[in-house]
Amino acid sequence: MKERIDVLLVQNGFFEDIEKAKRAVMAGIVLVNDMKIEKPGTQIKIDDDKELNIRIKGKSFKYVSRGGLKLEKAVKVFGLDFAGKKVLDVGSSTGGFTDCALSFGAEHVYAVDVGTNQLDWKLRNDERVTSIENRHIRDLTLEEINNSSIDFIVMDVSFISITNVFDSLKKFFKADTKLMALIKPQFEVEKDMIAKGGIVRDKKNQIFAVERVIKEAEKHGLYLEKLDFSPIKGGKGNSEYISLFGLEKKDNADINIENIVELCENLGGAL
Repeated sequence: MKERIDVLLVQNGFFEDIEKAKRAVMAGIVLVNDMKIEKPGTQIKIDDDKELNIRIKGKSFKYVSRGGLKLEKAVKVFGLDFAGKKVLDVGSSTGGFTDCALSFGAEHVYAVDVGTNQLDWKLRNDERVTSIENRHIRDLTLEEINNSSIDFIVMDVSFISITNVFDSLKKFFKADTKLMALIKPQFEVEKDMIAKGGIVRDKKNQIFAVERVIKEAEKHGLYLEKLDFSPIKGGKGNSEYISLFGLEKKDNADINIENIVELCENLGGAL
């Protein structure tokens, strides 16, 4: 799949709107995989299994990856308090969630990923971070996280449904542990619900994906407390959703999934 660079810049949270993105491209300050892009209409190839290396000359970003912006929104709209807390980052990858959690005062983050050498160098050398590589969450033991009492689990996984992970998370919960999970519809729906290019375009299918995750979570004793849309879209332009789960069943009647999906589409997933 390919997408225009100006569209990608907005989808990935680099700029608020297309016009600002176009001006940046024409100014010659946009680099993709270290190659300068000078035409706003330039088509960029997108692969789900590779995160695009987009840089803006002279512009520094808060976190080591754009994923940090997703958790940042959850912190702000869900009212999460990471100060002095211990965090388990499932699917840490480059470390956007880890970086964000630390910036909000987390005491320690256990960054777990099935890959190798993905965590940013800055985080690898941070004494507040324990990097656990080549490890699927289902195989992670309490001993590997020093039998720590986990306050928050943050999760961003790809190529599998997060419903397959819930059971493996339960051993890390205590009574007040919260799970902030990123819901990616393309990994939660049936294949015939995915349009050309790997995108879940139909809003009904996005709603189906979110509702499926919520129902499956309940089967594992995890209950939805908060839901909103991600401030930036996935690699191919898929809408994503930030969610908060806990062990206590609460009244969430005020959560309007259809409205949240509609807002995500109308606002383009941009901050």
